[in-house]
Amino acid sequence: MTKVIVFGSINMDLVTRSPRLPVAGETLRGHDFFTAAGGKGANQAVAVARLGIPTQLVGRLGADNFGRELLTKLQASGVETGAVLVDEAAHSGVAAIAVGGRGENHIIIVPGANGRVNQEDVGRLSDLLPGAAALLLQFEIPMPAVVAAARAGRQAGVQVILDPAPAIEMENFASVLYPLVDIITPNEIEAGQLVGFAVDGQETAAKAAAALRQQGVGTAIVKLGDRGVFCATPEETFFVPAFPVQAVDTVAAGDAFNGGLAAALASGRPLREAVVWGAATGAISATIAGAQPSLPDRETFDTFLRDRGIL
Repeated sequence: MTKVIVFGSINMDLVTRSPRLPVAGETLRGHDFFTAAGGKGANQAVAVARLGIPTQLVGRLGADNFGRELLTKLQASGVETGAVLVDEAAHSGVAAIAVGGRGENHIIIVPGANGRVNQEDVGRLSDLLPGAAALLLQFEIPMPAVVAAARAGRQAGVQVILDPAPAIEMENFASVLYPLVDIITPNEIEAGQLVGFAVDGQETAAKAAAALRQQGVGTAIVKLGDRGVFCATPEETFFVPAFPVQAVDTVAAGDAFNGGLAAALASGRPLREAVVWGAATGAISATIAGAQPSLPDRETFDTFLRDRGIL
């Protein structure tokens, strides 16, 4: 078992719950509000750390109350935060999240300090990479920093795992970034935005995965929510069914998947088993409200798999 490095965003989530999500121009009465530690980078770091893997996070926080609270919660979850910079010139990132009665969500992100991540942060990352099992990246920080981090990971011989979320226009970055990526993990909406056609099941997921591989990605994993996960590698393709659960809040399910995937790979598990770990971690996350509060510890994870005859 070796360490996992996460380079990405750290947010405070401001979450409202209502019977359904509003349509444009509509005001709804909600029934719950809470704050929760979030941000795709931080979520993935916590997901890995709670599964018992040494984990270090590189990113930025503002010098504010949210920043201090977020740092404390990361440390309490076992994440090494020595490479998290407190930026005196910015507020901490926030995400306004509306959750409907079936667990679906709408999210608006205000980057704050996350939007100021740059080559200085990549320098701190580079110092941590030797000996790491994986580097996890996402799109909630500026793209030049993502590309530079992926390049640093490739140069250090570290497996680069990219969660392309939130999906953005990749025309100016795909040809540079994709060849640096060992594993890409979009959900069906993100995959559709990346390849230019709708992804709505196994058949279209297979086409999207093939298209991403043709653009230079090593392995493409397309997450299909409660329908499962499609994976295409240079050697094979396979499908892993979803674990049936009663979804409460899917906010961090994708981050949980990447955390479980990386934790398994860092433990020396083969890719197919790592995808199962990712699917299980994501399923558990969807049953609990909030981003980081929903991420399971190792005992909960092991019990979940054991109850389903996998461990």
